[in-house]
Amino acid sequence: MKVIVFGATGTVGKLAVEELLKAGHAVTAFARTPAKLEIKDPKLTHFVGDALKASDVRSAVKGHDAAVITLGSGMSRKSIVRSKGTLNVINAMQAHGVRRLVCQSTLGAHESWSNLNFWWKHVMFGMLLKPVFEDHELQEEMVRASGLDWTIVRPGAFTDAPANGAYKENFPATERKLTLKIPRADIAAFLSRQVSDASYLGRAVSISN
Repeated sequence: MKVIVFGATGTVGKLAVEELLKAGHAVTAFARTPAKLEIKDPKLTHFVGDALKASDVRSAVKGHDAAVITLGSGMSRKSIVRSKGTLNVINAMQAHGVRRLVCQSTLGAHESWSNLNFWWKHVMFGMLLKPVFEDHELQEEMVRASGLDWTIVRPGAFTDAPANGAYKENFPATERKLTLKIPRADIAAFLSRQVSDASYLGRAVSISN
C-alpha cells in the first residue's frame, strides 16, 4: 500500500515510518522538515508541508491508500495541531477518496478515562496537560464523524524501552492492572499493523503495559 504519515518526524511517527517500510509499504513522510528522519529507503518519499495548512495536506494526500496520524505538539501545551491537523487530513482524504485512516490518540480519552489512576486524572490530564488532552478528545470526535474507515489507537504514556510486544490491547474501560506506560516502538508497530488489518475498523482501541 501507499501510506502517508503525518507527524513523521515525531518520536512515534519516525518509528511508524520505519515499521511501515519494513512491512513493505511505500511511505510518504509528511512534516515541515522530513529530512530529519535520516532514513534511506527507495520506498520512502519526503513531503515538506505544514499540517495546519489545508492546501499542503490536500496536495500530499492525493494518490495514497491510507493515512497514519501521529501529530504532536512537542513542548507546547496549547497547540491545536492534533485536532486542526486531523481535520485537514480528513477533509483531504474525503476529497481524494482515500478511505483508511489510523489515528494515534491517548489512553484516557473518552470512555478510556476510567483506565487512568489518580495521578493521570487529576494532575497530568486534570491540570498540567489539560489543553493537550482536550485536543486529543476533539481529534477523536472528528475521526469518528469522518465517515472514513478509521481506527483510533490509544496508547499509554510513552517510554524509550525496546519493543517487546508484551502490552495489553483492546482492554475494557474497567481494566485497572496497567502500568499506563508503553514503549514507543510497540506503539509504532501497532500503528503499522492497523493499516492493513481491519480487526479494529471503526473502533478506538487502547494499548498499554
